[in-house]
Formats: sequence, structure tokens, C-alpha cells
Amino acid sequence: MQGIASTPGPAYHLDPEKAREYMKNIRRFRILVMGRANAGKTTLLQRVCNTVENPEIFDGKGNKVDSTDVQGTLRHGHHDIENELVFRSNPGFVFHDSCGFEAGSAEQFERMKNFVVECAAATSLKQHIHAIWFCIPMTDYHRTVTAAEQKFFNECDTGHVPVIVLLTKADALNLPAIEDLLDSGLEIDEAQEKAEEKERELLAKLLSHIKGMLAECKFPPSAYLAVQKMHEETADCTMVMQCTTNTLNEEGLQRLLISTQQSSITLCIEYAVQKTLKSKMELAVLRRLWVSVKGLEKDLLSWFPNIVDVSESEPMENLMDLYLLRSFTFLILGNISKLR
Repeated sequence: MQGIASTPGPAYHLDPEKAREYMKNIRRFRILVMGRANAGKTTLLQRVCNTVENPEIFDGKGNKVDSTDVQGTLRHGHHDIENELVFRSNPGFVFHDSCGFEAGSAEQFERMKNFVVECAAATSLKQHIHAIWFCIPMTDYHRTVTAAEQKFFNECDTGHVPVIVLLTKADALNLPAIEDLLDSGLEIDEAQEKAEEKERELLAKLLSHIKGMLAECKFPPSAYLAVQKMHEETADCTMVMQCTTNTLNEEGLQRLLISTQQSSITLCIEYAVQKTLKSKMELAVLRRLWVSVKGLEKDLLSWFPNIVDVSESEPMENLMDLYLLRSFTFLILGNISKLR
């Protein structure tokens, strides 16, 4: 049970030349994760990075921080928002976690706000935040939008950095769904049979309520997504990656995120085809230009995670490289006449 409800983001685009220079200087995708304690933030990050281990923590200068109390600091928000959380399983992601302003600390809120503004407009490209995940747990379905959420979306201008609201722990709606069905007069067996449909109904109502509340704020979110079962090691984060990618306004950042995520090879193929192959074909047809198959191969593979260094001309020998090339062979050969 997952649902997406996107809202148009700001029409912001870097100058193409500046965008190319920008992407030359960044190698890691940076995400600020926000939300209440016990919103499932750490678990979400673990699933995204395909690990059950805790992240390593580094301060703003790149020095490793003692990780003895990592789990406690992540859970209770006593850490420094400027600290970088990096998982060994996927160091291409750098995460920052908000520092408990949700609990009502004015000081923490101002610090978070300053951090967001500074990172959104940082002169050092390596310090830019590329996306914000704002987690609202469905375990708190009676108070989905609190004063803290309204304060953030009314006062924090994130500029061109998209904010995606994640409705975490959506599977927690199973119990209230069953209770509602029992209250309507159904027996337990029948209530359990109809629980999934009722869950979807409750989620749709909650999503509509959250969207309505946040739409009235000065700086509303770019998109919404419900996620569930992140506590399971086999949980699929494809929708999280796709939703985040679709909110990004620069293809270079989309390429960086897609090539960093490890959730779905299908996403890599989809974006490589839509963003590279399709556009190259259309350009070739319209302008009757030759398209270098070797150059096309390099552009296609740049959407894939750590498969091959596309700057190298050495033959690709590992099995995954061969799999990817075979995935595109029929596309390239089938349309080669159109590329001329």
C-alpha cells in the first residue's frame, strides 16, 4: 500500500552551463531527513542503503564522531544537524537528521532553519542539500499535522531544494482499520478480510487532510508519498527513489540520485531510456545527425550505480556490465536507423 500525490514544484532551473559545472563538483547525494522521534527515519535510511547497520557519523569538517551512542542520538534528536550520517553499504548518500525542533525547541528550530537556508544557498557545491524528506508517522494518525509541521512549512524557504513528505509506518493503519470495521458491526474474520481496503481508505483520507493543511502554508511540499513495512529487510524503496527523482529540476541531480540508489535496477533502465536514449533519438531524427553509439553507451551507463567507470575505455568484463549492455542492445540496434 503506497501512494503518491505530487504537487508542482518551483520552476527553477540552473543555467545549462552552470548546471554542467555544478555536477562536475559533486559525487554524493545529500538529503536532510526531518520528522518526529520514532517516525521511522533511521529504519528508512537503512532500507535505502540496504543495511541493518547504524551509520557512521562525521562532523562538518569530515572528522569521525564517536558512534557509541549513535542509535540513541538518532532516536532522540540530541545530535548535531550539521553532522553527516553515512552508511558503509552506500557512501554515495550523505544524510543529515533534524535536531528535535519538532519537540518545540525554538533554539533547535532556528538552528535547523539556518542550516537549511545556508545549505540551499551554499557557495561550496559539496555542501548543498539536494532533497529533504519530511517524515510524518501514521502511528500518530490522530495528529498528523502539528504546530511544528506548520511552522516549518510556513517559515522555511528551501528555495529550489524539494521537500517530500513521507507518510511513514503506513501499515500502522491496519489496527484502526480493523477497529472501524468491528465498530460497524462486522465479525473479526470479515473485518480482517476487508482490512486492507479499509487501510487504503483511511490513508487516502489522511493524505487528503495533510495535503489540505500544508497547501495553506507559505512553502508547501513538492510531493507526498506513503511508505510501509520499512522495518522489513526486504522492503522496497523504489517508490521513494522515484518520487524524489521526479521532484528534482536538474537532470544532473536526477542522474546522481538514480546512479547512487541501490533499490532498483529498473529505475536505472527507465531513466536511461527516457532521459538519454529517447532524447538522443529525437535529436537525431529532427536534425538528421549521426549519434555515436559509443558515446550513447557511455551516457546510458552513467545512470547506473558503480557498474563501470564510464570515463574509462577499458572493456567491461563483469556480469552486471554485460547484463546492462544486453538490456540496451535491442534498443540501440532496433532504432539505429533513426539515429542517422
